[in-house]
Amino acid sequence: MTENDTTENNAYEAVVVGGGAAGLSAALVLGRARRRTLVVDAGEPRNAPSAHLQGYLSRDGMSPAEFLAVGREEIARYGVELVRDRVVDAEKDAAGFTARLAGGRTVRARQLVIATGLRDELPEVPGLAERFGRDVVHCPYCHGWEVRDLPTGVLATSPLSVHQALMVTRWTKDVRFFLHEVSESELTDDDLRRLAVAGVMVVPGKVTELVVADDRLTGVRLADGTVHEREVLYAAPRAVPRNDLLVKLGAELRETPFGSYPVIDERGLTSVPGLWAAGNASGFAEQVINAASRGYRAGAAINGELLFADLDASAPQRGAGNWATSHNGAAAGNAPHQADE
Repeated sequence: MTENDTTENNAYEAVVVGGGAAGLSAALVLGRARRRTLVVDAGEPRNAPSAHLQGYLSRDGMSPAEFLAVGREEIARYGVELVRDRVVDAEKDAAGFTARLAGGRTVRARQLVIATGLRDELPEVPGLAERFGRDVVHCPYCHGWEVRDLPTGVLATSPLSVHQALMVTRWTKDVRFFLHEVSESELTDDDLRRLAVAGVMVVPGKVTELVVADDRLTGVRLADGTVHEREVLYAAPRAVPRNDLLVKLGAELRETPFGSYPVIDERGLTSVPGLWAAGNASGFAEQVINAASRGYRAGAAINGELLFADLDASAPQRGAGNWATSHNGAAAGNAPHQADE
């Protein structure tokens, strides 16, 4: 293989970093638009601990692993390449982006999509991580129906956990709100009033252990030794955006209570031309169906950007008036010479 062959094989119109719902959706649109596209997937989906995904029309109840496997099959139909690797560095120049992969490969891209999502840092409670995605859950929209009407606890990791406790009451009326890392003085009068009206029991004290019997959650133990019988525990992880590449490439970020996320337009374009963000790389609250939508929107926008860039680059270098005259003249040349009649 020659050096030129190697360069050509590593040059893409779009490279998508991340093979989750957002990345695969963007790649699907680009592949169907006949764009040479590469997906670099590190294989670390955020929802891997979950047995199923919910709320995705026509895919409700499907396992995350099956969902991604189907997505990978779909993009392959349109010639999209996927590699199991990780982008460890990226640079931008006038022609686009250079991305270096952990495996040693270097690829070029005219447009770059960051769909790396985020990672969850779980509260440090013994036994919690082992049960996360089973009877320790974090989202009532994702898991509420499956654990409805069961004795439920909500672990407070910040005053924002009040919102989670109140939402959970739509799925069960037996809710205990374990303050854990939050003091009662941090709760507002409105918080306490709403919790009381919703029937949520507020339990002061730090949770020190989950009680498990026969491989199922049976209770929550507090520092004073008290055990509250619970079969479900909601615990909100700390979201850590995987934004290293966005930072490296100079994208403007915005600070939120859930971390730093890129400033993007409605299509997903960051402040850096040609650099896009989709899914949880663009915001904390993107569920799977939202992430797929974000990816689709970015993919369609990228195809348009590439199309018009190529048209403009190929147009003759002349004024708009001369361009119109040339076209009109050609049209007139193909028409009868009406002045001779």
